[in-house]
Amino acid sequence: MASTSSLPEQDYSCPVCCDIFKNPVILSCSHSFCTDCLQRWWRENILKECPVCKEIHPTENPPRNLALRNLCEAFTQERQRASKRKRTPSSGSEDLCSLHAETLKLFCLRCQQPVCVVCRDSKKHTDHSFRPIDEAALEHKEEVQKLLKTLQEKLKMFNEVKTNCDQTAKHIKVQARHTERKIKEQFEKLHRFLREEEEASVAALREEEQQKSQKTLNRDILTLSNNIEAIEKELRAEHVSFLRNYKTTMDRVQLTPPDPQPVSGALIDEVKHLGNLAFRVWDKMKDIVSYTPVILDPNTASRILTLSDDLTSVRQECRDVPDNPERFDSLSRVLGSEGFNSGTHSWDVEVGDNTHWHVGVLAESYQRKGSEEGPEWKIYLCGGVYMALPSYTVLSLKQKPQRIRVQLDWDEGKLSFYDPDTDTHIHTFTHTFTEPLFPFVVNYHTVPLKILPGKISVTVET
Repeated sequence: MASTSSLPEQDYSCPVCCDIFKNPVILSCSHSFCTDCLQRWWRENILKECPVCKEIHPTENPPRNLALRNLCEAFTQERQRASKRKRTPSSGSEDLCSLHAETLKLFCLRCQQPVCVVCRDSKKHTDHSFRPIDEAALEHKEEVQKLLKTLQEKLKMFNEVKTNCDQTAKHIKVQARHTERKIKEQFEKLHRFLREEEEASVAALREEEQQKSQKTLNRDILTLSNNIEAIEKELRAEHVSFLRNYKTTMDRVQLTPPDPQPVSGALIDEVKHLGNLAFRVWDKMKDIVSYTPVILDPNTASRILTLSDDLTSVRQECRDVPDNPERFDSLSRVLGSEGFNSGTHSWDVEVGDNTHWHVGVLAESYQRKGSEEGPEWKIYLCGGVYMALPSYTVLSLKQKPQRIRVQLDWDEGKLSFYDPDTDTHIHTFTHTFTEPLFPFVVNYHTVPLKILPGKISVTVET
């Protein structure tokens, strides 16, 4: 029996796919094909014809060509053994073509696969373009290297974000504990006030009870009883003794108290103790609480600012805080917690002896990172000079203000600044506002800037 290697390779190749037969079948015209190749060919053609000679075949399931299948398997095994024999110690690391046992020296640009010179000339790679394996490898390695660099930069960014997230998580815990402690302190203050008011109300009730329990009628009964007892004693005395005290005894007898009368207001005045009790306590509470029209948002304050516990005062002092999106990068700036997009609003800022400050409003679109720029309207003090921006107007003030009052009329498009201590107008901006405006302060000094509380009053409407 002749060796399978003595036959040319095309005798083992399917005319359709040009590869070694897989599960070959044979037609009545004696042509053989891979089962899948023949079925694909017939699905694309209405007539069941032979792909080679075009003879029509009535059956859809041609018989299997077992002899050819065995020859193909033997050919493949012998080629694999031959490829092993061809390898030398110096070239043992070279990759060989699985079909032809030839060294892979080319790269098919269309198939994106290494091929040998036999593959290049096969029907499967007709009209394909090729590159030498070394040239293609360098080119593709450069491409992959660029993509790898992008992935590495992305990983670096993820790690940086993760570090910031870890820092943020720690800061959140610190914030939560600090805020919880301040909440409890505020409520304890209110509880203490309520307990003191409760004790004072109960004490007033007890005092009234004691006073009204000591009735005048009891004293009258005691006085009358003592008088009767003294007269009865004189009546039992000797005649001489009785007559000696007769005048005094007659005075006692004639000393008759008026008839007892119902006492007005003898009962507990419940109205005084219970009437509008909660309202009266609430009215008193305004003396221990305060309302600040602008509350500073610590999540917007730059790293070099520190806020007071009640979030109304800010001074320059560095903090270790996360770089969250709301926070300003560099300027010593902090925003109010609420933006205004309608109505009128007013608040006072205590600047005191601070020598470098900004007070005003900025638009919601103001850029907080990088260049930190956008629509803003403010007055500021720097180097002893007062300025108004964005108009770059130098302000002439007769005396240094201790407080700055900001008045915003969003609907009318007016923003005014005053010295409330002297009731002096400082400057007014006019602009058609189109987005929410946030109060802000900038502090470049350790002397705090403080948002002052407003006046609290209780009005009863009937």
